[in-house]
Amino acid sequence: MFVVTAASLSENFTVMLVTFRFTQLRKPLNYIIVNLSLADFLVSLTGGTISFLTNYHGYFFLGKWACVLEGFAVTYFGIVALWSLAVLAFERFFVICRPLGNIRLRGKHAALGLLFVWTFSFIWTIPPVLGWSSYTVSKIGTTCEPNWYSGNFHDHTFIITFFITCFILPLGVIVVCYCKLIKKLRKVSNTHGRLGNARKPERQVTRMVVVMIVAFMVAWTPYAAFSIVVTAHPSIHLDPRLAAAPAFFSKTAAVYNPVIYVFMNKQVTLHSCT
Repeated sequence: MFVVTAASLSENFTVMLVTFRFTQLRKPLNYIIVNLSLADFLVSLTGGTISFLTNYHGYFFLGKWACVLEGFAVTYFGIVALWSLAVLAFERFFVICRPLGNIRLRGKHAALGLLFVWTFSFIWTIPPVLGWSSYTVSKIGTTCEPNWYSGNFHDHTFIITFFITCFILPLGVIVVCYCKLIKKLRKVSNTHGRLGNARKPERQVTRMVVVMIVAFMVAWTPYAAFSIVVTAHPSIHLDPRLAAAPAFFSKTAAVYNPVIYVFMNKQVTLHSCT
């Protein structure tokens, strides 16, 4: 956790610093990328730092309300990051495929996207604080998370709703938008001839899309699958270390998100080197 937290904080801070320093990067299409870095930074600052300290002590020593706050903060900022990926996919689809004709992505559109991400994520992460399910200490005893193990039907309804709105929906948006984007690029490539150079942009975007979707799935599918399994079978016996692995693994997304979405972005690289 120390290595993951340190790497995430340094990478995401660098992204925000570079964007702040170079005015050329302050464009509507980059707003959501900076928002993603901010969310990942906050996940590591809250969840990563606390997880390192509590693991060092061997148990969650900060008390009940600190557990609730940590569980809420990590879940909230994590879902903001997830939905930021989905909005990023939609914005790229909007810019390249132009589903609304000549309407271009402007600052107000990007701002609305950010407002949606933070508001929607808050709506689906605050209920456990208010009594619809709860945030509790995990089985390993050093982190806090939604109460997956509860056998109460009231808690089950929240977990299922949370799974649909905060995993299935953003994943669906990502897949649909990038599939349409690849289809559009392939069509443009075929229209402009069969030269190798004509297909180069398509191949580059295709590789990027594959990396994006695979990264999303690798980071969050184990945690999502784990939550559904223990919700459906709350009496299942799992080794606490095995049960904790998906939650810790999902935090690694904050490390490689900046690499995929920023450091592989030629626009950012060129501005940073000038």
